[in-house]
Amino acid sequence: MDYISTRGNAPALDFEAATLAGLASDGGLYVPSEWPRFSADEIAAMAGLPYAELAQRVMLPFVGDSLTPERLLELTTAAYGRFAHKAVTPLKQFDEQQWLLELFHGPTLAFKDVALQLLGLLFEEFLGRGGDPLTIVGATSGDTGSAAIDAVAGRAKVDIFMLHPNGRVSDVQRRQMTTVLAPNVHNIAIDGTFDDAQAMVKRMFGDPDVNQRFRLSAVNSINWARLMAQVVYYFAAGVQLGAPHRPVAFSVPTGNFGDVFAGYVASRMGLPVERLIVATNVNDILHRALTTGDYSAGTVTPTAAPSMDIQVSSNFERLLFDLGGRDGGALAAQMAGFEQTKAMQLTNAQRDGASALFSSGRADADDMSQAIRWAWESCGELIDPHTACGIHAARTSGLPREVPVVTLATAHPAKFRDAVERATGQRPALPARVGDLFQREERFTELEGDYAAVVDYVAAHAVPRG
Repeated sequence: MDYISTRGNAPALDFEAATLAGLASDGGLYVPSEWPRFSADEIAAMAGLPYAELAQRVMLPFVGDSLTPERLLELTTAAYGRFAHKAVTPLKQFDEQQWLLELFHGPTLAFKDVALQLLGLLFEEFLGRGGDPLTIVGATSGDTGSAAIDAVAGRAKVDIFMLHPNGRVSDVQRRQMTTVLAPNVHNIAIDGTFDDAQAMVKRMFGDPDVNQRFRLSAVNSINWARLMAQVVYYFAAGVQLGAPHRPVAFSVPTGNFGDVFAGYVASRMGLPVERLIVATNVNDILHRALTTGDYSAGTVTPTAAPSMDIQVSSNFERLLFDLGGRDGGALAAQMAGFEQTKAMQLTNAQRDGASALFSSGRADADDMSQAIRWAWESCGELIDPHTACGIHAARTSGLPREVPVVTLATAHPAKFRDAVERATGQRPALPARVGDLFQREERFTELEGDYAAVVDYVAAHAVPRG
């Protein structure tokens, strides 16, 4: 399997090289050169598989010659052996139509663990084959940072630099990053928004001087291997609810578009997906793009769902590329215009292609609170504000009653205790495995939102190329 850039001007890479590179050299994102597809019989045969075996089966077409089937199974078994629930991503029923897919049973209590526990092992596997040490640079709106840091802390030949917007993540999210004191972990709190941090990271990947000195890689969902691992739980839920004989809809709390794009990939691979509902908060650029074709960035509004406080959704580029006939040159021009003006109109082909599978819903603060309250009072379940956006969009989607709607529960409610308590009167407790979080020492560096300052910090602490 080869991987090509969405902007059409970077060399094709195999799975190993694409995983280590993260972002393409032309500023684009890597996607498979073609979508593998399972038959209905192959999907039916996935029923009842342990999660690690299901993961190996779904991901095997993407890894090519980079891993043997046996080695991939060893890695998935190791990655998902750290999860607190035997099912890894258990499915719960709310009512006759609404379901909840719990993705927060990993070590940092967020859906990012499902992909990043595997990605850390892939980095270690591929770096063990030789080559320069890796400098991971990432931006986080909350959960990616802690999951990535947990996955690579203490691993050989890897330094990780994680940028987060100072004061704009929850106290639990921050502490899950800043209390990891491994020498290869560097937390940077910058003045500004997540979009500011993400723009710095993308600029570093395009900076020839930085790339000459350091071998950069990404753990954000711009890294294809992360999305690949997230495809698995769509198959896990779909098969449990009757696939391939019964279509299933998914409502996905969405910020950077990676999680819901994994659902699109599952659909392209043959899973019968009735609808992908993109659930946003008031930072609703994706809702506007999918309903009117207007992809224009506004000002980020802080909310109780900080991981969704985003106005530039990097992975949306992957969808636009696929829906636009995979024309890298045309997409490069389209994205260059957006990067200059922060405004873009989707083409007719992109709008029509998206509307065939995607719809969207927007939740304001009241909608979030009402969804949290509904889940508690009607079903006895505590959910976090991000998941609440998904529940709101799912319950207002208007889908036929016979279509099950699965909302992805992206974070443990204890990561957002204040918001949950305001809505329900219940203060969720941290699981015992992280119960001492507020007694641990913190370590992080505060920097101005200045690109040069961040680059200087990375250069002073990272191991350069050989």
